[in-house]
Amino acid sequence: MRRPTPRLVALVAVVLVVTVGVGWYVARAAGSQRQQMTSAPSVASTDLASALATPHVVFRSTLPGPQYGQVAVVPLADPAGPRAFADAACDRLYTVGTTTSCLRIVRGVATRYETDVLDSSWRTTATWPLPGIPSRSRISPDGSLIATTAFVTGHSYAQVGFSTETRIHKADGTDLGSLEDYALTVDGKPFTASDRNFWGVSFVDDDTFYATGASQSANATWLLKGSVSARTLTAFRSGGECPSISPDRTHLAYKKVVRTDAGQKVWAYAVLTLATGTEQLYDVTAGCDDQIEWLDDTTILYGMARADEPGTTDVWSLDISTPGAKPKVFIPGAWSPAVVR
Repeated sequence: MRRPTPRLVALVAVVLVVTVGVGWYVARAAGSQRQQMTSAPSVASTDLASALATPHVVFRSTLPGPQYGQVAVVPLADPAGPRAFADAACDRLYTVGTTTSCLRIVRGVATRYETDVLDSSWRTTATWPLPGIPSRSRISPDGSLIATTAFVTGHSYAQVGFSTETRIHKADGTDLGSLEDYALTVDGKPFTASDRNFWGVSFVDDDTFYATGASQSANATWLLKGSVSARTLTAFRSGGECPSISPDRTHLAYKKVVRTDAGQKVWAYAVLTLATGTEQLYDVTAGCDDQIEWLDDTTILYGMARADEPGTTDVWSLDISTPGAKPKVFIPGAWSPAVVR
């Protein structure tokens, strides 16, 4: 057996030093940012049990302070008022009933990503790994299915060549597979390009859902209707992304590219009336990049970053039933809202 040469030993030593150094720098930078966000005064809070006892919104708190990143709850009757905090922290979340899908970045020298399923006491009942940065999550209305999307490469839908993985699990953690394994039909024909990409699930029930599909080689993005039991996806409209079905199941909201600025996509929200195929575009939402949550059948909610405060986001609302209505801040310092009626 040949002994390693001094040059090889030196090279291995350099690689180890660089690897440890990069890991230390990343962890230190992340820790510094978290310290800045959590060193602010505490946010006004209220009793969690009382907030959960009425119709409410569950979300990720992004106001600077010790509770930054924690799961928070506000009553629908007072969304901008004091918030209650749960004993959980998520980067992206969604709640149906008493079940919460909590997508987390677990930072360290070796950063990992995971989904935790939380119960009514905010205890973890199931966990599975994510392949990359958390992006989207939705739960079926009966709480039985959880969809997650994570970036495999890239970290933004505005990037060229990003790749995502979208999987559906049962709430107990049983893996029902990736949407890449579903049979995709476009214009009545099977579409099997290897660069198919899927994200942004919205469940209609415990089988039917809407999602986004795309192919860079086809230079196309589609809204899809899918079936978990049949493992099929069917394209029915071009150009929409991150669909969200309204509570009464009559409208589908999604983001749509309206222009390109300096090579970057700029989206605005659109709402499709499913019975007629009529689409209404809302230019007042230009610059958005989130999957809509419905407050009710005529009001949409979405998250927007504050341009002058890195790390802080707000949840905005828009009344789509009133012509000329302007967006309003619904919950300041919030992200990833889920309405629990």
